[in-house]
Amino acid sequence: MERVEGSDRGAVRLFTLSTCVWCKKTKALLKEMDVGYEYVDVDLLEGDERTKVMEELKAVNPRCSFPSLVVNGECLVGYDELRIKEVFGRPWK
Repeated sequence: MERVEGSDRGAVRLFTLSTCVWCKKTKALLKEMDVGYEYVDVDLLEGDERTKVMEELKAVNPRCSFPSLVVNGECLVGYDELRIKEVFGRPWK
């Protein structure tokens, strides 16, 4: 897991693919909102490390689709700008 610094908004973890445009948009939105989070580009992992991360993802998103944003145990699947802004509790322009 990599860490991106920003405001502490609780436990925020993002499962992504390095080549996914929607994953990149999610990262950019979190940066714009100054949200600190952990992320992992699953497609760059190998072997046991990849298996472990996929098991973690499957526990919160059985479809294992990307991006998967886990905020304090709640999983948001896909890029949904309005929902992400809503989860972090204040309106954004």
